[in-house]
Amino acid sequence: MNNTELNMLKEIADLHEIPQGAFSLRKDGESVERRSSENIIIEPKKDKPGIDITVKPGTKNESVHMPVIITKTGVEDLVYNDFYIGEDADVLIVAGCGIHNSGDKKSEHDGIHRFHIGKNARLKYVEKHYGEGEGTGERILNPTTEVYMDENSFCEMETVQIRGVDSTKRDTVAKLQSGARLVVLEKLMTHGKQIAHSNMIIELNGEDASSQIISRSVAKDKSEQVFYPRAIGNARCKAHVQCDSIIMDDAHIRSIPEIAANHCEANIIHEAAIGRINNDQLLKLQTLGKSEEEAEEIIINCFLK
Repeated sequence: MNNTELNMLKEIADLHEIPQGAFSLRKDGESVERRSSENIIIEPKKDKPGIDITVKPGTKNESVHMPVIITKTGVEDLVYNDFYIGEDADVLIVAGCGIHNSGDKKSEHDGIHRFHIGKNARLKYVEKHYGEGEGTGERILNPTTEVYMDENSFCEMETVQIRGVDSTKRDTVAKLQSGARLVVLEKLMTHGKQIAHSNMIIELNGEDASSQIISRSVAKDKSEQVFYPRAIGNARCKAHVQCDSIIMDDAHIRSIPEIAANHCEANIIHEAAIGRINNDQLLKLQTLGKSEEEAEEIIINCFLK
């Protein structure tokens, strides 16, 4: 792999080389390398682009890395991935997409991921998006995520987009059965004229299901962000939606949290806040010898951790 490809792997999956264990690499719309392990089986779909990842019941302390990179201008990639997490399994899945576009045509990756999480299973899913390149062509990423959680399962999803993506639309739907717990942490920064929209629908359908949705974002320059999370309680359940944003320059942010209760014991809370960087924090860092730009960067990095 060349330096550009290795740099993108580092950015989106913290990889410096091909890892051990289950692994799938997709490049410029084609599967490049794929490897299963004893307990995690990766198979190509027969009817459309994408893969099926099956984690055997009881699998513990194993991981799957499945990065996607685009290195050419004009590539439009659509992929369908299904994940089947067996009962009592406990696994980490690291995904993400990096686009290097140095041309004048748009490069786009649209991923449709469906997660089927078995009883008592635990999944941590990390997805990072990154764009780079000196070309005028857009870098576009549109992920669609569906999560189906069986009884007493747990899922933590961390989605990160910090720089370089011109346009993104993220659609997430989750359906939770009894005792299932879902945690979603979304971290986002936009700049220039970038646009980022995030839509979530979380249905808590079983007794004692719970969900925590946290969005932290920073909008700079003339960028635009819209965050629209919806938590729907259809049984005795708990959910908390929190949206915190820092707005700078001439950016625009809309946060539209929505909660709905269809059961008398549904306990659902939402919070939303948009504001500028705290002047007292800036002054404090400047008295310690930091420039205004350095102080802003420190505050933003801490906010997005």
